[in-house]
Amino acid sequence: MEKKDPVFEISAVSYRYPGSDMALESINMIVNKGESVAILGANGSGKSTLLKLLDGLYFPSQGEIRAFSSLINEPAMRNKKFARRFHARVGFVFQDPDVQLFLPTVWDEVAFAPLQLGMSKKLVTETAATCLEMLGISKLKDRAPYHLSEGEKKKVTLASILALDPEVWLMDEPTSSLDPQTQGWMIDFILELSENGKTVVTATHDLEIPYVAAESCYVLGQDHEIMARGGSREILDDQDILMEANLIHRHRHIHKDTIHMHAHRHWD
Repeated sequence: MEKKDPVFEISAVSYRYPGSDMALESINMIVNKGESVAILGANGSGKSTLLKLLDGLYFPSQGEIRAFSSLINEPAMRNKKFARRFHARVGFVFQDPDVQLFLPTVWDEVAFAPLQLGMSKKLVTETAATCLEMLGISKLKDRAPYHLSEGEKKKVTLASILALDPEVWLMDEPTSSLDPQTQGWMIDFILELSENGKTVVTATHDLEIPYVAAESCYVLGQDHEIMARGGSREILDDQDILMEANLIHRHRHIHKDTIHMHAHRHWD
């Protein structure tokens, strides 16, 4: 039997926002090296919160998270050396690129993280140019990010992470607010990361992503607990689970005087 190499080990993790209800309840989850995992759930189910816990941006109210066998908690992330090493290995793509982009030009955005990690200016220049070219946005290098389209902004955030070449990619609703053509491009990008051996964890309610680019799924219910887990095709073929999680809906069709209803899915 092939030995598994865990990247993330999440044990009985719960999270409560200050003065609010539980955002996550008793989450148990393992993500192995090189695995592509989709975290599915409707808006408000806790998907984004879980990704932020994995990235060390939030810390569990209960339970523990380990990454690369190390405990991820507030004392660990206050250690600058540990935090820098961790974030060189784990890249986070926020749902809203405006949260991630803050520098005057696209070039500055892509060069920023490598410079912070102490790369030489020559290597940073070569790396930034390569990443911009790979994503087809070299012509945007002198543009201000806030003047770009949503799809262009998303590609800039990807280029800024690609410049670090992390082992792990955490992606929060990566197809959100994108036009259909760019959505397709994004799914291909996720698939390519997986094919290149990267560990990818994608939080989404876009069911085409796990159908095309994820091996396994965890489904978060409206009660903020994991209600199902399994292979992607197994989960996506279970209409009862998808209906209960509010990921698909009943669709009405009128034929003459008869109204027919069936589960509505977008990836068939």
